[in-house]
Amino acid sequence: MTFNIITIESHIQEAQRAFPGARGGFTNLLSNVAFAAKIINSHVSRAGLVDILGATGEENVQGEQVQKLDDFADDCLIRIVGRGGQVAVMGSEEHEGPIPVPDGYDRGDYVLLFDPLDGSSNIDVLSTIGTIFSILKRVTPLHEEPGLRDLLQPGYRQVAAGYVIYGSSTMLVYSAGLGVHGFTLDPSVGEFLLSHPNIKTPESGPYLSVNEGNARYWDDATRKVIDTFKYGDDKTPPLSGRYVGSLVGDFHRNLLRGGVFLYPGVRETPDAPPKPKLRLLYEAAPMAFLAEQAGGYASDGTGPLLRLQPQALHERVALIVGSSKQVRMAETMLRQAAHSGSTPTSTD
Repeated sequence: MTFNIITIESHIQEAQRAFPGARGGFTNLLSNVAFAAKIINSHVSRAGLVDILGATGEENVQGEQVQKLDDFADDCLIRIVGRGGQVAVMGSEEHEGPIPVPDGYDRGDYVLLFDPLDGSSNIDVLSTIGTIFSILKRVTPLHEEPGLRDLLQPGYRQVAAGYVIYGSSTMLVYSAGLGVHGFTLDPSVGEFLLSHPNIKTPESGPYLSVNEGNARYWDDATRKVIDTFKYGDDKTPPLSGRYVGSLVGDFHRNLLRGGVFLYPGVRETPDAPPKPKLRLLYEAAPMAFLAEQAGGYASDGTGPLLRLQPQALHERVALIVGSSKQVRMAETMLRQAAHSGSTPTSTD
């Protein structure tokens, strides 16, 4: 019997051959992210057996309770990647500003942004959680101190993005601009092995993922879009609702099976403008990059999400992502509503 076993490291190295001038820094960076994911997974799989569940008692920059696993995952990525010599600076959901490379370690040509543990509210109930990451090239000259300027880049400049999903099995999904590939962690050998090569998301899919607990805060245009997906019309069949409260979990299902994920802005009062929730740099932009690499599309409700120029490290944005026909339909409906005078979902 012949086995075609491809580890994530060998897959990355093979892809590197498409770039003759590559010096291996990017390959090593992705390998370090994968190694950090293995360590995070080892603690996630032991949740409940060791003192890793529950909150730390602190709040992060978002005003959210920091979970112990959040804190561990964040520290793990910073330590492993920050000391690898490939990054100039990092940014995390858990830190207010840029994260420098530790003193005494080399700085590289890349920038890493990450959400160390997406879906924190699912941790204590053992539901789907994940790690999201984005990689860009440094833009500051080598003689300048790297910082916020390197982090505040539009999504179309990403050189790679991906996520790790910790569930019934653990999978790392990434793209470096040459398609989307998934690697499942084989615990018997401790390696991520290629299990889902060249993932392509369907143009239309059966699933609608949206937090309907926010329905009373949506504007009329948003509600009409979601009702069209829920109930269908003469052109659109009704979709099945699937929502687990983790961007990684909902995106992963829709990436493979097809569908649309929406997290529109919500209004705190009837006259207030919609306020988005998801973070642009380390949640929405990486998923948008992956979606488009797989043949899907991502929008903020007014146009392509990857075009947005971020103004702040923790900037929030409305997100519609998934199968291209369904996302574009939602975008078109929202833009038409805006032109007719209705209040659209917006990032303004």
